[in-house]
Amino acid sequence: MTLVQINKKFTLLGIYAVITIVGCMFILPFAYTLYTSFVPMQYVNKITGISNWTLDNYKLFFTNEAYNVPKWFLNTVIMTGIVIIGNLMINPMAGFALAKLDFAGKKIIYWIVVATMMVPYHMILIPVYVNMAQIGWLNSFAALTVPFLYQCLYIFMMRQFFISVPNEFIEAARLDGLTKMGAFWRIVYPLAKSPLITMSILAFAGTWNSYLIPSTLANSPDKYVLVVGLNSVKDMFFENTPLIMAGVVLSMLPILIFFFFFQKQYMEGISSSGVKG
Repeated sequence: MTLVQINKKFTLLGIYAVITIVGCMFILPFAYTLYTSFVPMQYVNKITGISNWTLDNYKLFFTNEAYNVPKWFLNTVIMTGIVIIGNLMINPMAGFALAKLDFAGKKIIYWIVVATMMVPYHMILIPVYVNMAQIGWLNSFAALTVPFLYQCLYIFMMRQFFISVPNEFIEAARLDGLTKMGAFWRIVYPLAKSPLITMSILAFAGTWNSYLIPSTLANSPDKYVLVVGLNSVKDMFFENTPLIMAGVVLSMLPILIFFFFFQKQYMEGISSSGVKG
């Protein structure tokens, strides 16, 4: 074995060691949260056997009359579903228009989209709140969904992908009698499976975990989403650490499951959507 090969092996070992350490740093908080959610209060911050584990913390969430977790879960599912469907419809159409169509003001609109990506949504939350109040949408699903049916980041991402689609595909579809919209929906849109799944995962995670916006636009308990509702539970049971950790697991579990099934497409979408301009 040559000296170069030995150096390469030590380099690889070092890289794997760093990756392992970083991975442990990320997984340990989740492992602690998951473990604590299954143990009674007296075993918090202590190591105990599986025989002492219990599902009582989870049962309490769904049976306590002081809060309505199933309703919050349903509200979150409805809100997240509407936002994802809207983003899957609007963002690809906008990205396709910016990538493949010619119209007046196209470059200006594109740079407005890029500039808007740099503005944190918190800066425009007050104007959004005022607008929702003026049209009577506060404490409704409309306020929680309509302003978020599109995202400039996802429009940019879809535009980057559609640039890579050969114009010949669209021209061939037009020769077959399809309109521009027909060519988009029947030819171009199906090609964007990976970036669409990537966008869905990002939109799912961002919407499901959103706290500030739902708590601002909907302050009625029957319109609480899961994260907002769990925060109210935290205020009531601040010292009950296992119960709080059970709530954290409930809020993150759907995202982990969603990502687990679509992680391959997610990575493909990231690699194909942001490298061409």
